Amino acid sequence: MSSDNLPGVPEEPIARTGMFGATGTGDTSGYGRLVVRRKPELSTPRPYGGYFDTVADELERALGAELADAVERVVVDRGELTFHVRRERLVEVARTLRDDPALRFELSLGVSGVHYPHLEGEELHAVIHLCSITHNKRLRLEVSCPDADPHIPSTVSVYPTHDWHERETWDFFGIVFDGHPALTRIMMPDDWDGHPQRKDYPLGGIPVEYRGAEIPAPDQRRSYS
Repeated sequence: MSSDNLPGVPEEPIARTGMFGATGTGDTSGYGRLVVRRKPELSTPRPYGGYFDTVADELERALGAELADAVERVVVDRGELTFHVRRERLVEVARTLRDDPALRFELSLGVSGVHYPHLEGEELHAVIHLCSITHNKRLRLEVSCPDADPHIPSTVSVYPTHDWHERETWDFFGIVFDGHPALTRIMMPDDWDGHPQRKDYPLGGIPVEYRGAEIPAPDQRRSYS
C-alpha cells in the first residue's frame, strides 16, 4: 500500500503501512490504513529517565550477577519501560519483582500475546503488564519463543490471575504456558482449529457457527467503506 493517498503522512521515514496483510479492499477494520512512522526500539542505552533507572538498579541489585543471564535487553519507548526476559528465567524475575521490598510489583494487569512472523526464532511473544501499588510504578516484561518450540513457563504461581490470561493467550496465539493448571481454550470453541490472532491466520472467508447462530465470513458482511 502506498502512502500517496494518505493526506498528512510524510513519505519518509515510514517503517510500515497496513497490518495483517490488509492492503486492498474488503478490510472493514481500518488496519489497511495503519501507518507506522518509525522502526521499533531494539534496545535503549542508559540513562532511561524518570523512575526507570531506579527500577533497573533495584532489579540488578536483587538478581545480582545473574541479571545479564535473565534480562536480554531493556527498551524505553513512548514513556514505557520493558524488560525483555529469557523464558527460562521468567518465573524468577517475576517473583523478584513481586516480592522484593524495593520493587513490589504486586499487581499484574494481564498477559497478552504478539505474533511477529518475520522474527526468525522469536516469532511469538508474551507480554506481562505489572504495576506497583506500593511505589506507584509500572513496567512490562516481554518474553519470546520460536514458532517451532512455542513454550513459555507459566507465571500462575506468581500471579494467580494469570490463569485466565494465559488461557486466552494460548487460545489466540498458540503459546503453550508450561505448568499452567488447566491450559484450555477460553474464548473459542474447544474444537476450534488454529489460533485466530496470529498474523498467518486467514483474515476472512471463514463462516462461524457458534451456539446455534451462524455468523457470515468477514468478506461476506456489509462493507462500511
